[in-house]
Amino acid sequence: MTAREIAGKVVDFDDEGFLSNPDDWNEEIAKVLAGEVGIDSLTDRHWKVIEFCRADFQARGEPPTLRRITKTGGVPTKELYSLFPKGPAKKVARIAGLGKPTGCI
Repeated sequence: MTAREIAGKVVDFDDEGFLSNPDDWNEEIAKVLAGEVGIDSLTDRHWKVIEFCRADFQARGEPPTLRRITKTGGVPTKELYSLFPKGPAKKVARIAGLGKPTGCI
């Protein structure tokens, strides 16, 4: 585990760079994490996906897969890839302060 200070808060990360405790997450941390994965600004559409993923995690206890985000979250696959290029489920989980989704490499 690695502790880092982000947006004035010290948070722990696992060995793969995901927040260890989703309760440590806030929107300022999300903005910093987004920048680290190449997303310079989060639009309303980004926030829609992030909020869906966090709510789904709260309800189900695990980060949603790509298929769940597109089918249940209502975001078309093509749009999801444009919002979160090169591995959208993994990127959105990282930005949303969740663990790595099942099935992600």
